[in-house]
Amino acid sequence: MRSESFTLVGHRGAMAHAPENSIASFRLAEEMGVDEIELDVRLTADGVAIVLHDATLDRTAADDSGRGLGPVAELSFDQIKDIELDSGRGVLTFDEALDNTTVTLQVEIKAIEVVPELGRIVAARPEDAQRIQFTSFSAEALLAVAEAAPFIPRGLIVSAYPSADAHPAGIESVLAATGSGAFYCGWDGLTADLVRDLHEAGLQVHAWPLRTPADAARALELGVDGTTTDFPADAREWLDRT
Repeated sequence: MRSESFTLVGHRGAMAHAPENSIASFRLAEEMGVDEIELDVRLTADGVAIVLHDATLDRTAADDSGRGLGPVAELSFDQIKDIELDSGRGVLTFDEALDNTTVTLQVEIKAIEVVPELGRIVAARPEDAQRIQFTSFSAEALLAVAEAAPFIPRGLIVSAYPSADAHPAGIESVLAATGSGAFYCGWDGLTADLVRDLHEAGLQVHAWPLRTPADAARALELGVDGTTTDFPADAREWLDRT
């Protein structure tokens, strides 16, 4: 059985049940009892921080009017704000995501260009800043956000350990250099010994993704601090009965 301190994170909200990175998905995730919500941020050409996983709207657009437009980084917010997504609404701004959530947010930086705007937003919203953690697969993005918003906790994401191709100097060195307090690792290469060593170094360790009861059992066996899932209600049941 999971401990009370185990953190259950809704991936882009509750994306198995509602369109990802939408208000509906975030609200459903909170109703399902998540401790945190993971979401993705990018920057439009005119400097608006938006909540979007992909570089384009192609996959999440409701119809062809939102496809083939190119990267959102090359489009102004006015050019995309009225395009209907599969959520039935337009793309969210990061400010709107903050307005429509109450739990802690894992804010994954998908494009380093968004960092200065994120710094401005968290400085302007100190109460919300207390429930934000910036994360990224990119060490450069984490270094940038450490300068732009040093008071916000940071976490490094990797698909697998040791991820030598992405971080040839070693993951531990990246964690130290970026001042990351959390490590979000895919299952491959994650062991109980590694989790214990990282805990001894003062780091939080999360495993992802949790998709099955077997994943829930593995997370608890490894001793990680939390996990990320598309299925928050199921995941909580799996964890509680394991």
